[in-house]
Amino acid sequence: MPAPTDTVIDNEVYSRIADTWWTEDSVLCLLRHHLNPCRFDYFDEVLEQRLGKKLANCRVLDVGCGGGFLTEEFAKRGCEVVGVDPSAESIEVARAHAIQSGLDITYHVGYAEHLPCDDASFDVICCCDVLEHVQDLEQVIADATRVLKPDGVYCFDTVNRTFISWLFYIKIAQEWSWTSYIPENLHDWRMFVRPKELTALFANNGMAAQDFVGMGPNINGLRVVQELRRLKTGKIDFRGFADQMKTIRTRDMACSYMGYATKV
Repeated sequence: MPAPTDTVIDNEVYSRIADTWWTEDSVLCLLRHHLNPCRFDYFDEVLEQRLGKKLANCRVLDVGCGGGFLTEEFAKRGCEVVGVDPSAESIEVARAHAIQSGLDITYHVGYAEHLPCDDASFDVICCCDVLEHVQDLEQVIADATRVLKPDGVYCFDTVNRTFISWLFYIKIAQEWSWTSYIPENLHDWRMFVRPKELTALFANNGMAAQDFVGMGPNINGLRVVQELRRLKTGKIDFRGFADQMKTIRTRDMACSYMGYATKV
C-alpha cells in the first residue's frame, strides 16, 4: 500500500518543532498527556496479562519514537529499549532527555521501511503515530516482521479511514481555522488505515492480527469543540487541553484504534 503520489503530508514538521517534544505548552505534549497513558496501559496489559511476558525480560523496538515518550515508558519498566525515528532532530532530543532522566536507551536515525536492526532481534515492536504517515505501509509491516523474534508482538495505534476521522482529524483538527490545533498537512485522509486492510497486511507478511480496540475522548463531541475553542482563544494552553480531554478505550473504532499482532 504505497502512499498516494500526490500526497502533501508534511512529516518534516517533527524536525521543525523537535525542541518542543518535552515542553508542556506545545502540541506535542498532547501525545504524552492525552494519548500515552491510554495506549501504554493497553500495551502493558497485552504483554504482561494476556501474553504472560515479563517486560523486564523484553527487548523492545520503538518505531517512530519521536522524542521518546513511549520509549521511556518501556525503559522505566526495565526493558532493553531501542528507538528509531527518521527525524535526526527528534533523536537528538530523545537522547538528551534519556540521559537527563537516567535511562539507558539506544537511539538511531532510521526509517520504518528499512529498520537499522538485525533479523529476529526484538521481542516487542511498538509503532504509534506512524502507520498513517509512511510511504510504503506494506514494507513497514514486512520489515517489522523481519526484526521480530518468533512469537514476537507488534503493538500499534493508527487512524481509521472513515467519514468521522475525516471530519475530526482533517477538518476540525487541521483545516478549520476556528478549531484547528495541529500543523497544516500533518495528516492525509487517504493514508489512514482501515482495520481490515491492516489485518490483510499482517497476514501477507508473516503476522496475525490478534486484537483491535477503539480510542476516543472521555468527553462528548460538543465538549471537545468547546475545549478547542478555549484553546484557540487562549483560555487554556495545550497542557490544559490535554487535562480536559483524556483518551480512553472504546468499542468505537471510527476514528482512532490500537491493537496488536503476533509473528507466526
